[in-house]
Amino acid sequence: MFTPFSINIKGRLITWERPTVMGILNVTPDSFYSGSRAFDCESTDRQAARLIEEGADMIDVGGYSSRPGADEVNADEELRRLEQGIEAVRRLNADIPVSVDTFRADVALKAVTQLGADIINDISGGTLDDKMIDVVASTRAPYIMMHMRGTPADMQEHTEYDNVTCDVIEWLSRQLARFSLAGAGDIIIDPGFGFSKTTAQNFEMLGSLELFKSLGRPILVGISRKSMIYRSLDITPDESLNGTTVLNTIALSHGASILRVHDVAAAHQAVTLAGLTTNQYS
Repeated sequence: MFTPFSINIKGRLITWERPTVMGILNVTPDSFYSGSRAFDCESTDRQAARLIEEGADMIDVGGYSSRPGADEVNADEELRRLEQGIEAVRRLNADIPVSVDTFRADVALKAVTQLGADIINDISGGTLDDKMIDVVASTRAPYIMMHMRGTPADMQEHTEYDNVTCDVIEWLSRQLARFSLAGAGDIIIDPGFGFSKTTAQNFEMLGSLELFKSLGRPILVGISRKSMIYRSLDITPDESLNGTTVLNTIALSHGASILRVHDVAAAHQAVTLAGLTTNQYS
């Protein structure tokens, strides 16, 4: 069951009465899904336009692929890529909320204070850069706190849990307390599907997603075209749209607030049909 939620973006309170679709804009040459790669200005503009035309409620701009084996990217290059992506979105729509997908505190700070980003999306939940908590508190930017163990390079070596859902909820609860005490503003939680979890653990966590509502925060689900889909079906990321839609629909039925996706139109269709099924947000 969906719970309406609001976030404060630079003094502007935005409320969503139905699940939100966040489009992915990767300004990278090596993201795991080739269809999301937009490295030069022309392809970045084209991808941004597609996401907006399909009705993205938010756009998440990334400049550093988090897939295992991805190339190392220094902070200056990451910022250059983020600036390219943010500018592409802003040329088309000045008001759409833009998040930046980074675990670096200095990059997040410059993106929010200089490049015009609205939201910080941190795959490490503050564990890869201990200055992130201060940046989130000082900027009051909404913060997406994702669960991950280790680093993108070694995260799949850290998949031992007593109970994956309970352990992730406990970790998020502790991090929420730390950030709240430091003065953070709005926080969105992300269980971190595909990050330091096995395929079986991903499905276990998805099946019990409603338990994350005990944290009292909007829940972001990012499963778009991920390995839990294509490995389970023995297909490729390019062939994983149908599987993504199925799992997004399941996530919605278990209380997901935000779907982070490569394919915005398909996600909006899932949101609409799920709402009609449950007589919500009609």
